[in-house]
Amino acid sequence: MNKSRKIEYWLDIAQYDMDTARAMHENGRYLYAVFMCQQATEKILKANYIQKFDNEAPMTHNIIYLANLLDMKLSPEQNETVSTLTAYYIEGRYPSYKKKLSILVDSNKSYTLLKQTEVLFQWLKSLLQS
Repeated sequence: MNKSRKIEYWLDIAQYDMDTARAMHENGRYLYAVFMCQQATEKILKANYIQKFDNEAPMTHNIIYLANLLDMKLSPEQNETVSTLTAYYIEGRYPSYKKKLSILVDSNKSYTLLKQTEVLFQWLKSLLQS
């Protein structure tokens, strides 16, 4: 698969995950909405990685690490979004945390992270088009 096809692949599944995050939020699945926000961000960062380095993206779920590899100049708000999503991903992967997180991620938290992720996602997508 050539570089442009790889980027298109990651972008397509990132967009699918972003759409899924919206659907999960609308259906009251708030923890999963946040999880899908992390997934969408991870995948669009991997598309950016391939664009920048013309190499396979690292096999990691740590979006802070991916952003650092890309030497992204994130705003304080973007940094906060990336940090929050990374923390929810890591903690949400373990059953003992999942129940606690389900209580902490209510409609307001889910909505806020969804909106922050949408802004970040659009910015990362614009970098692919430049």
